[in-house]
Amino acid sequence: MYAMKYMNKQQCIERDEVRNVFRELEILQEIEHVFLVNLWYSFQDEEDMFMVVDLLLGGDLRYHLQQSVQFSEDAVKLYLCEMTLALDYLQSQHIIHRDVKPDNILLDEQGHAHLTDFNIATIIKDGERATALAGTKPYMAPEIFQSFVSGGTGYAFEVDWWSLGVTVFEVLRGWRPYEIHASNSVESLIQLFSTVSVQYSPAWPKDLVSLLRKLLTVNPEHRFSSLSDMQTSPYLADVNWDAVYEKKMEAGFVPNKGRLHCDPTFELEEMILESRPLHKKKKRLAKNRSRDNSKDSQSENDYLQECLEVVQQEFMIFNREKCGTVCLSLRKMGSDVFMCAYTSPPQVTLVQLTQN
Repeated sequence: MYAMKYMNKQQCIERDEVRNVFRELEILQEIEHVFLVNLWYSFQDEEDMFMVVDLLLGGDLRYHLQQSVQFSEDAVKLYLCEMTLALDYLQSQHIIHRDVKPDNILLDEQGHAHLTDFNIATIIKDGERATALAGTKPYMAPEIFQSFVSGGTGYAFEVDWWSLGVTVFEVLRGWRPYEIHASNSVESLIQLFSTVSVQYSPAWPKDLVSLLRKLLTVNPEHRFSSLSDMQTSPYLADVNWDAVYEKKMEAGFVPNKGRLHCDPTFELEEMILESRPLHKKKKRLAKNRSRDNSKDSQSENDYLQECLEVVQQEFMIFNREKCGTVCLSLRKMGSDVFMCAYTSPPQVTLVQLTQN
C-alpha cells in the first residue's frame, strides 16, 4: 500500500510551481531513510505528474495537537531522536529541508515519526549558503530573516535544527516558544529574537531545557546542529541510537488503528472540490484532443502547449525498485536528436540517435 500525490501540469505552469515539483522529485529520487517519507515511483501522463510515496496512516503531529493529544515527555523524546537521525542524514546529503514543523512529521501505525514535504528543500554543496526567504514563519530560524534583510552570508543546515527545537517545544507545551504569525514583518521578527526570552516549563527536566536552549540558540554558530552535537546532551545520554534507527524503541503514543487520522470533513471537501478527478480522466482527455484539433483553440493554446511539452520532456520517471536507469527522455540539439539516460547514482549519458 502506498500514498499517491498527483499534480495537474497546467495548474503547476499557471502557478509557476513546476520548478518546485522538479526540485522535490530530484531530491527525493536521491535519498532514502527510515525516518523520511520516501519516494518509490514517479510517472506522468498528458495531464498530471504522479508521485508514489510511503503510506503513513498515523496522521501528522499537527492533527494530533488539534485533537488535544497530550504527548508525554517520553513520546516527544523519541520524535526528537528520530528527527535527529533524519536531519543528520539530510545534512550528509547536502539537503536543507527548510520546513520542519508538526504538519510535516507523519506517524506510522506504530507511532514512529517520518519527515515529509520537500517542496521548498534545497541542496547546498562545498561551503555554499542558501539565501532565499523560504519556510513557515513561526518555525524559521533568525538567520533566514537576517540574511533577507541585510544580504549577509546566508544560512545553512542549522536552520532545520532551530525548526526542530520549535517543533519539540510546541508538541510538549501546546504552543510555540515565540508568538509569531504569518502577518509579522521580517524586521519585527529580527527585533523579537534579540529582545524576547523563551519561557520554559518549570516542570520540564533541566537537561531537556538545556537541550532546547541549544537548539533555540539565536546564533547558528553556537546551535546544536548534528547528531554528534545531540549525543553530547545529558538529556540524550541514555539513548541507544542503533535501537532508535531500527525502530526497536517503543513509541510513547500509538495512533488508534481503528480511526482515520485526518479531518474527514476537510478531506471530503477536498475531494468534492477536485475539478479534475482521476476517474473521469479518460473521457476528459478524449474531449481535450477533439477540442485541440480545432484551429481556433490551437492558436490560443500554443504557449501553454509549448510549456506542457517542456514539462513532458524534463519530467524524470523513477522506480526505486530498479537500480539502473531511472529516466529516459529525448533532447534535440540543433539538428541532432539525443536520448538522455539518467542513472542512479547520478550520471547522464547521451546517445545520438540516427535519423531512422
